[in-house]
Amino acid sequence: MATKTLKYYYDLLSQPSRALYILLEQTKIPHQKCPVALRKFENKSQEFIENVNRFGKVPCIVHGDFKLAENIAIFRYLEREFGFGDQKLSWYPQDRTARARVDEYLEWQHAEIRAQCAQYFLYVWIRPLVGLELDAAKVDRLKQKMMDCLDVFEKEWLEGGRKPFLAGDKVSYADVLAACEIEQPKLAGFDPRVGRPNLTAWLDRVRAQTNPHYDEAHKIAYKFTPKEIPTPKVD
Repeated sequence: MATKTLKYYYDLLSQPSRALYILLEQTKIPHQKCPVALRKFENKSQEFIENVNRFGKVPCIVHGDFKLAENIAIFRYLEREFGFGDQKLSWYPQDRTARARVDEYLEWQHAEIRAQCAQYFLYVWIRPLVGLELDAAKVDRLKQKMMDCLDVFEKEWLEGGRKPFLAGDKVSYADVLAACEIEQPKLAGFDPRVGRPNLTAWLDRVRAQTNPHYDEAHKIAYKFTPKEIPTPKVD
């Protein structure tokens, strides 16, 4: 099956799309890039739903005649079908304990980092784009829940700075997925690094370990980030 063409459908404004983009580029798994413009609702077209992803979302893959949605399912499928090379960056560690730690984060993040950062972004950034007003009280509630979650992330997952990465001494897919989610609120004017030095140092490490592909994946996000929030310069 691995000899068949792997098609990757994504939009780099999508956090999980960026994570898989970085993974595919870093691991050099052969694939065909298939960008999908969410802003044009290309993911909701009849052709896309019938031929690519019945759920009408990205990221997703088509591998031969096999179609698969959902970031984590795709990540594990890629590991089984292709492997991740020499494990230099330990995307999905061979060590059972470290792999279990990656799995723990992948399960935890759905209702925590992903949910809280995405809800804030969608309400504060997307809602005005479609001409809807913001409720200040709701913005405050979403912001506080997101901040509480980020504080837990820094305290528990990074162990207050004692751990360089989420599963140990090497960057894993858990780190990349987390970083892509934590970058997203910047577009809505919230900088998650402020007041969180350990999270900031971790984010810098993840970027350094996965560049140039980290910056490639975030180039559009950097472009839309307000000027008052510092972003890396990307050629």
